[in-house]
Amino acid sequence: MSEIRLVIQGELTDLNTYINAERSNRHIAAKIKKDNTETCQWELKGCKERLTGKYRIAFTWYTKDERKDPDNVSFAKKFILDSMVRNGILPNDGRKNIKGFSDDFETDSKNPRTEIMITEVSDEKI
Repeated sequence: MSEIRLVIQGELTDLNTYINAERSNRHIAAKIKKDNTETCQWELKGCKERLTGKYRIAFTWYTKDERKDPDNVSFAKKFILDSMVRNGILPNDGRKNIKGFSDDFETDSKNPRTEIMITEVSDEKI
């Protein structure tokens, strides 16, 4: 089984911020999605891996403080997965290639980031 570790520096937009933007002006929300996805694409551009099987993806979210709820922080996986598809790391972010996710939350005020561990899994029931 293969395993890949990726890192995205900084904090991405949380769900509450995105919802507020969507409610005020859908164009602002679209720009948030575009900007966050492009940030992730840039951060992941050095990954030369091209994955074709089924994978579990573990996210560790390092935020600068504990003010944001975990579900709001982990919303950003949408931007990350979209950028992985755009960069050709994953062929698709659907169930054909993604078996599941896990999320852990830590605090690092000096180095907020998202660490991503992608682990290949067999098609057998787990």
